Amino acid sequence: MTREELIKRIKETSYLEGDFVLRSGKRSKYYLDKYLFETCPDILSALGEEFARYITDDITLIAGAELGGVALAAATAMQTGKNWIIIRNKKKGYGTDKMVEGVLKPGDVVLLVEDIATTGGQVLEAAKVITEAGATVKRIVCVIDRKQGAEENVIGAGYKFESILTKYDLGIKDKH
Repeated sequence: MTREELIKRIKETSYLEGDFVLRSGKRSKYYLDKYLFETCPDILSALGEEFARYITDDITLIAGAELGGVALAAATAMQTGKNWIIIRNKKKGYGTDKMVEGVLKPGDVVLLVEDIATTGGQVLEAAKVITEAGATVKRIVCVIDRKQGAEENVIGAGYKFESILTKYDLGIKDKH
């Protein structure tokens, strides 16, 4: 899938207009419903290919935060052959009661994938879990940067931040 086809598919499947409250607490006149594009096999496969471009020789693991980052991390793992992990939003309170599902070892170098970045809050929480386990977050890459502070916040926290697309690539003007 070309970049232009990917942009078109994401916008036609997931772009909604209305009055929405985002995870950050901010209000928005538009919403990109990540589950609408992440559940389309052609888009998910293309995103796995896009994320795979950010893999460097030193990266040992791919991570995605629940819930939106899970399919993206899996798609990237399938493209690269690298193992992947899920970072929970909170401990589940039963079973193993872990914040990380899969194997995260001290010394791992991690590509952390994210769906939609607004302020970067969720991905920074996931990065903290990874670093507290003794691993290194090499870079954080999101599918779409809404251009509402995520890049600045992630870089300010000491991580590299990149996005496959921005709201401008999707033709979304500054109507928060």
